[in-house]
Parts: sequence; C-alpha cells; structure tokens
Amino acid sequence: MRPLLAGVAILVALSGMMAPAIAQKRYPSSAGDLAVETVASGLEHPWGLAFLPDGHMLVTERPGRLRLVSAKGELSRPVTGVPNVVARGQGGLLGIALDPDFGQNRLVYLSFAEPRAGGNGTSVARGKLNAQGTALTDVTVIFRQMPTIASNLHFGSRLVFDRTGALFVTVGERFTQRDQAQNPANDLGKIIRIRPDGSIPADNPKKPGWAPEIWSIGHRNVQGATLHPDTGQLWTAEHGARGGDEINTPKAGLNYGWPIITYGVDYSGAKIGEGTAKPGMEQPLFYWDPSIAPSGAAFYTGAVWPQWRNSLFVGALAGSLLARLSTEGEKVTGEERLLTDIGVRIREVVQGPDGFLYLLTDEEGGKLLRVRPAK
Repeated sequence: MRPLLAGVAILVALSGMMAPAIAQKRYPSSAGDLAVETVASGLEHPWGLAFLPDGHMLVTERPGRLRLVSAKGELSRPVTGVPNVVARGQGGLLGIALDPDFGQNRLVYLSFAEPRAGGNGTSVARGKLNAQGTALTDVTVIFRQMPTIASNLHFGSRLVFDRTGALFVTVGERFTQRDQAQNPANDLGKIIRIRPDGSIPADNPKKPGWAPEIWSIGHRNVQGATLHPDTGQLWTAEHGARGGDEINTPKAGLNYGWPIITYGVDYSGAKIGEGTAKPGMEQPLFYWDPSIAPSGAAFYTGAVWPQWRNSLFVGALAGSLLARLSTEGEKVTGEERLLTDIGVRIREVVQGPDGFLYLLTDEEGGKLLRVRPAK
C-alpha cells in the first residue's frame, strides 16, 4: 500500500499545527497515575475515531466534517465527498469504521443523520479514501433507518464489524417514537446487521414479523459498541433516561426491553413501562443509576496496562469521566471511575496501536486526547 501522505500531498492535505503533546495533569488509577495529553485540538464536536494502518487517524465532526489527523497531531482540511448531514440536536456526522480489508480496498463507513423529505434518519454510507487522504470517492448509502422521523434526537450511532465481516449498526428510537423500539417491523431502537454492501446476512434472525436487517430489538439510544476481544461478542453501552444506562451483549433475535422494562425513570420523574424485569426480555449486564450518559466503548487488549486486559472502557458525557468495567466472561465484576475531574464530556474511546487510550471530547473546541502512564 502506498503511504497515505507523501511529498506534495502533505502540503495539500494538512493545515494548521498540532497541539503540543504535553501532560496536563496526573490522575490516580489502580494501575498507577495516568497522564492525559492533547494530541490535536480545534475539532468541532468530534464524534468518531478510527486508526489507519499507517498511524494516521480519521475523526468525524458532528457538523459534517471528516478530518485526517497525522500521527503528529496535524489536522487536515475537511475530506471531500462526505454525505450531507442534519447537524441539529444530536444529529450530524457520527460513527466511523474501516472495512476489515481496508489495506486492499480503502473503504470507509460513516453513519450520519440524513436529511430526508418529512424529517431525517440514521443512515450509513461507504466510500473509498483516496491515497492522499483528501477525498472519499464512489460514496454510496448502504443503509437507511426507516421510517423517516421528524426529530433531532436519538440517532445512535456506532459501526462495528463482526468476525464474519458483517456490519453492526446501532440506531436510536428517535425519542418521540420510543414505543416503536418494540416493533420488530421497523428500524427504530434496534441493532442492525448488514453486509458491507447493505445486503442481509444469511444468519440474521429473520423471525416472523421482523425486518430482515434487524439483529435485536428494545434498545433506546446506543452510542457505544465494540467486540469482546476473546469471544467476538458485541457489547454495547446504551443511554437510559434518568438512570438506567445499560451495558448489554445483544444477541440474535432477543428483546432488550426498552421502554417496557428499564432501571431509569422519565426526565419528569414519572415511571416508564412496567418495571425492571419481564419474561422474554433480557437484563443488562450492568447499569448506571444515576446516569453517566455513556458514549464510546472499547475493550483493552494492550501491553501498557496488562492488569486491565479485557476491561471495558466507556466514556461519559454527563459524568465527565472514563469508566473502566472489569469483566469475566459475560459478567461485569467491578467499576473503576477514572479522570473524574477532567471536566470535559468524553464522546469516544479507542485503543491505539501503541496500547494507549485515545479519547474525543464533545466540545465546540473539541480535542483528541491520549491517556498514558504518568512518568
């Protein structure tokens, strides 16, 4: 594969200087003090992060821009070819994933709030990143959440490839349509599973009355998703209302309860649904009450903190912290709250190829941060 940036392409693609990678503060943890460094700044509500094979990064910004960030923290001009988005409320350019064969096909997948007649909806597009990292070409929408809804809330959305090469898409129930999370005939409040071209995998549940793209139902607004490094099982972090943020392991054909069962209450304080359990509906592996507003999730597999192997790291928007959940199989065995006074909303969590953790902060002047052991 040709280097992503070379020669003149650097002058074309990159503008601005990187923010200096200087440790801002020491944060205590069970694995020793942590340092948080600013890798890049000047991002507007960054949302999703993907590492390229050469160490560069792609970052989505909610207003509708895709940026290339060099290994040194330099920001590119916006990559061209990105679909138009509805950048209102929680909508905009959202999740990102690289094709499992990116090294050969250079395909990038983006989830976004798509403007449509009568409203909007979560959609997924794929396109080919050119060798210079300046443009997406041959961009095609491969999935559209249906029906279209006039709402600016609860779009989801994370993108995760499973080990078969199928693509999981997390979509919200659009807030005003929460009861539709229990309707398996539509895409509201579901986990979607499609092939990279948008076709339907042969091993999807395809239960009677279920739309063929649906993997599981009864979800509210999933903004964190990742695969378990040992089992390949999908794990998700899902927003509750007031309380009831959940960690789930969505499995084919199962119902995760929203809005019939929940550990939260409505924003008014009113009861939601029928309680916390009901036959035929799955229990979360873990839940937060009060809410931390989870967004972004990644299992740790690196050598920097071997004692944290298979811990699930989850960013928090309301809590402004990084949660570390220790796991054993499909059990959450404990929680450690890190960076509790960092003072910013953590939107995304990714393990880098260097074994450090990388975070995106959800701010008008958002940052790409690196978490490493303090020296």
